[in-house]
Amino acid sequence: MSSPDYRTHFSIANIPFGVASSERHPRPQCVTRLENTVIFLAELQRSGVFAKIEMPEGIFDKETLNDFATLPKLTQREVRYVLQQALKDPLPAGFTEDISAVTLHLPVSVGGFTDFSCSVHHVRNAGRIIINDESVPPGFFNFPIGYNGRASTVYVSGTPIVRPRGHFFDRSASSEKKPIIYGPSQAIDYELEIGVVVGKGIPRLEGLNAREADEHIFGMVILNDWSSRDIQGCEMVPLGPMNGKAFGTSISPWVITLEALEPFRIPGPRPGVALASHLEDVSRSSYAMDFKVEILSGGKETTVSESNAVNLHWSGRQMAAHLASTGADLRTGDLLGTGTVSGPQKASFGCLLETTKAGKEPITLVDGSERKFLLDGDTVRMTGVVGGANSGVGFGECVGQLLPALDA
Repeated sequence: MSSPDYRTHFSIANIPFGVASSERHPRPQCVTRLENTVIFLAELQRSGVFAKIEMPEGIFDKETLNDFATLPKLTQREVRYVLQQALKDPLPAGFTEDISAVTLHLPVSVGGFTDFSCSVHHVRNAGRIIINDESVPPGFFNFPIGYNGRASTVYVSGTPIVRPRGHFFDRSASSEKKPIIYGPSQAIDYELEIGVVVGKGIPRLEGLNAREADEHIFGMVILNDWSSRDIQGCEMVPLGPMNGKAFGTSISPWVITLEALEPFRIPGPRPGVALASHLEDVSRSSYAMDFKVEILSGGKETTVSESNAVNLHWSGRQMAAHLASTGADLRTGDLLGTGTVSGPQKASFGCLLETTKAGKEPITLVDGSERKFLLDGDTVRMTGVVGGANSGVGFGECVGQLLPALDA
C-alpha cells in the first residue's frame, strides 16, 4: 500500500529538519524538505549559503541533528530564514533529491525518553475502563504526571514493531484468581502522542521555568508509544509500566520547529489550582494541531480517531520545566511524550484501550475484520497538520507495522 503524498505539509512556511541518506548521499546527514524535495544541508553550507551565520563548519554532515539542535535559538532562526530565502529559487541538482529516492533516519540521538500523561480525557477514560473509577490521580492538576521510558527502543517511522513476549494474567483461566503466564502479548495497542524534542540542554541543578522553556525546545514530532496492555496491566502494581511500554516507540522523521508552529498558537487550558512558579505558562500555550490515526489492514485504510492538541492539559514547556524542577538535567535530543492525545468523544480517543473499552466493544474495520487490539500484520499510520489542511505546515506521517512475536 503506497504512502499518501504529503507535499502540502512541507511548504516554505514549514522548513522541518531531519536526517536522510540515498544512493548519491550514502551516509546519513542533516536535511530539510520543501514539498517532496529533500535538501542536503551540508551541500548548502559548503556552497556558502550560511556564510553570514556563526556556526561550526560541517555541522550538517553529522548523522543526527543533535549538534544543530543545541545551538542558540537565534542561530536556528537565522538558518531557517536563510533557507526560506534560498528555496524560493531552484537549487543545483546535486543539493536535492526527491523524497522517493531517500531513506529517512532517526532525526536525533535520544538520550532520555520521558512519557507524560497530559490528557484528562484519557486519564478518566482509562480509569473508568480498568478500575471502574474515572477519578484523576491526586496530582494531575498540580503537575504533569509521567514516568521515564526506554530511550533505546525509540525508532523512526517505518521501523517494524515486533510483538513482545512477557508476563500477564491468563484471563482465560476459570479460577477467580488468574494465574500469571509468559508468552506473546495478546493486547497490543497504539498511543497517539506528541513528542517534544529538547534542543539546548539544561545543566544539572539549574532548573527551568515553563515561560522560558521555548529556548530549550528544538521542535515536535508525532509519537506512537506502542503499548502491551496485558503486560502493562500485570506489572503496573506497584511500580508502574516497564516492559509493557519498553518494546517500541515510533516517531515521525521530521522535526517541526517551534518557529513553524508559532503562527498557530492558541490558548491552552486554564489551571484550576495554583501552580508552582516554574509551571506557570503563557496564556497561548497550545497549538492548533490536528491528528488522525488509521489502521491499515487487508489493503484498506480505516480511520479510527481524530484528535487535536487542545485536548491536552499541560504544554511541552511545562513538561520540560517539571522534569528539570528536581535538579535533573535536560540533554539535547531528550524526548518528552505528552501521553495519549484523547478528546471527549469516542471518535477522538487516541488508543484502542479507550476506543474498544479494553476489548469489550470491538471495532469493525473497512475490510470487515474486527479489532479488540492490534493483530499481526496491522499497520498503524498517524498523521498531523497544523492550523488546518491549507496552512502548509504538517508532520507528514508516523507509521509502523506490527510483526509476530519471535520464537521462544
